[in-house]
Amino acid sequence: MNHSNLLARSLAAVWHPCTQMKRHESFPLIAITRAQGAWLYDVDGKAYLDAVSSWWVNLFGHGEPRIKAAISQQMDRLEHVMLAGFTHPPVVELSERLAKLTGLGHAFYGSDGASAIEVALKMSVHYWRNLGQPQKNRFVYLENSYHGETAGALSVTDVPIFREAYASLVRDNLVVMNPDARQAAEGESAAGVAERAAQSLEATLAAHHQEIAALIVEPLVQGAAGMAMYDALYLQKARALCDFYGVHLISDEIAVGFGRTGSMFACEQANIKPDFLCLSKGITGGFLPLAVVLSKDEIYAAFYHDDISRAFLHSHSYTGNPLACAAALAVLDIFESDDIIASNASKALRWDAIFAPLAAHPRVSHYRRTGMIWAFDVIDAAPGFAQRFFAAALAQGLLLRPIGNTVYFMPPYCVSDEEAAQLLAGTLAALDAAEQKKSEFIDVAVA
Repeated sequence: MNHSNLLARSLAAVWHPCTQMKRHESFPLIAITRAQGAWLYDVDGKAYLDAVSSWWVNLFGHGEPRIKAAISQQMDRLEHVMLAGFTHPPVVELSERLAKLTGLGHAFYGSDGASAIEVALKMSVHYWRNLGQPQKNRFVYLENSYHGETAGALSVTDVPIFREAYASLVRDNLVVMNPDARQAAEGESAAGVAERAAQSLEATLAAHHQEIAALIVEPLVQGAAGMAMYDALYLQKARALCDFYGVHLISDEIAVGFGRTGSMFACEQANIKPDFLCLSKGITGGFLPLAVVLSKDEIYAAFYHDDISRAFLHSHSYTGNPLACAAALAVLDIFESDDIIASNASKALRWDAIFAPLAAHPRVSHYRRTGMIWAFDVIDAAPGFAQRFFAAALAQGLLLRPIGNTVYFMPPYCVSDEEAAQLLAGTLAALDAAEQKKSEFIDVAVA
């Protein structure tokens, strides 16, 4: 396969996501033709360590044989059937197992993370409508939050580059202080920042709870905010405040679920249960698109009625696809059989030692980790840092996509200690190279 020909065909036919396409006049696409484990291989055979899990979806490595086998076996039985009026074994078993893991029931399926957010937002508003409180139709979200790029999800996203172009389509909601521990004043702890953020939330709920349907949060780590990490105290306070003021709590674990924060689901670390739990990305191990919203039983009960207008009338053609559900079941099997949570805890401690030179680097600030997510901010990063570093990392055989001046690692769990050492060495080299080439790129935030 000719590399340059494939790139030209892609530019002529494909509109790539989250991309200014003109940029590829000077910065070529990378044509990937195969993958195995933690590695991606381009047309010419060059290998890249997938240190961001291909946009945070790949859990156990590319080509994981047990997930492939589950999909193949399901393909021989049933590839798809509509879920309206029908059901099938994989969607039933997956729903039962997720309910057992989370304590939440009645799984509602979607195709991707943004669709899960749309479902949760609509369910919350419709719940209050069914209870005779239609005025409760606004949402509270955190500063710098990101929940997706569909219209409803954008209304609770606080990243200007994503929402400003579509402001006329986006509903006005209420934003409150986030608990990002990087905001700590001198001598203040992460818990202290969480306490201040909770006070901001309480003031907003006290003033507006009669019109608020739900608070939505990314628990423990706000991804597109530059991997903003915060104390679990905030989740405990938020749960108590939502209960007191009669507001739902929506937990967006699309990026941080399935072991990313060190527990199966991030909310476990605060010992709380949300009213809605949104899952996607890692749910199929990176093989197929799938999303799910789990909710408390009383929410489901509010829709259970003879009146069709009280039903949750939302769907898409591939809801609860059997192949995707089979992949998700294989993912849950691997968590159990390989004791992934305990294995990751041990691995994270070893990698902390490997990555220690980053924490001591003179250009690094706020070096941090939550579970299997590492991040640091680059001091005095000149305009264009994200793109320069991305290019420099590719030259080192690493897929790393900074968010502004934040570099993060969210690798597949199959990465070895030796590969982690390669990741460190390549990152240090990319830091130096990006600094030397400051004038070559204009600024861009890359997620």
